[in-house]
Amino acid sequence: MARRSVLLAVWFVALLLALTGAGFAQSQAEGTTGLPEAFEIGLSTEEIVISSDFSGARLVVFGALDNADAKVLRQGGYDIVVALEGPVVPIVVREKERTVGLWINQGSERFDTVPASYSLAATRRLTDITSPQVLSQLSIGIDHLQMSRRAAGRTSAPNRDRYATAVRRIRSERGLFRESFGTVEFVSATLFRAELRLPADLPVGKHVARAFLFRKGVFLRERTDTLWVVKSGFESTVSDLAHRYGPWYGSFAVALAIVTGWLGRLIFRRD
Repeated sequence: MARRSVLLAVWFVALLLALTGAGFAQSQAEGTTGLPEAFEIGLSTEEIVISSDFSGARLVVFGALDNADAKVLRQGGYDIVVALEGPVVPIVVREKERTVGLWINQGSERFDTVPASYSLAATRRLTDITSPQVLSQLSIGIDHLQMSRRAAGRTSAPNRDRYATAVRRIRSERGLFRESFGTVEFVSATLFRAELRLPADLPVGKHVARAFLFRKGVFLRERTDTLWVVKSGFESTVSDLAHRYGPWYGSFAVALAIVTGWLGRLIFRRD
């Protein structure tokens, strides 16, 4: 009887080990290691040079998933959003109304942190990826782009959201704010690439590439990288002089305009 009990105990332990081993093998086959998903990104270039014939550029952001769940991959449960944000600048938005034949400022609002440009690419439409609340918290997408409030002690306009909407509309019409969907694609099980089209009047300075990883609508991780936009040639020299010697540059520009106008009058006069 004791021997039978020992044999049953040994068989039970062996069965547990076999089931555990099968479950571990299946987990490895599915690609789930128990570790949280992670990802890394890289840019096709770290610097864009603007010359006199610059007409826009194409930026490729590529990356790879780590510890991805193969089952979620097969179901298309992972989403990637990539955004390139230009240098942050303060702007003042003014509202004008026509009064007695004249356009007069009726109100204004200041925004302290507005990206000079914004380009976004995503696997799907943003509202299909996650909720509007998450998009606003992470400042993803033109409609959910966060702009800072005015400095402490100042009051915001009662219709501040309307001014913010005007900023988005104006910059979208100029091509500085862009969105494209379905332009982030997985080229293999864990490798992805995103293509961003950058405008011809791309602002100079430091741009930040932000990439977001979602799993079935849940935000997992964010990665960032830096892109520099610089001028070259004669444009770079003029821009540098204008910033370093502002008063002298302004005086020279005025004098040059006067001399040019005077010479033009002498050359093209009819008498």
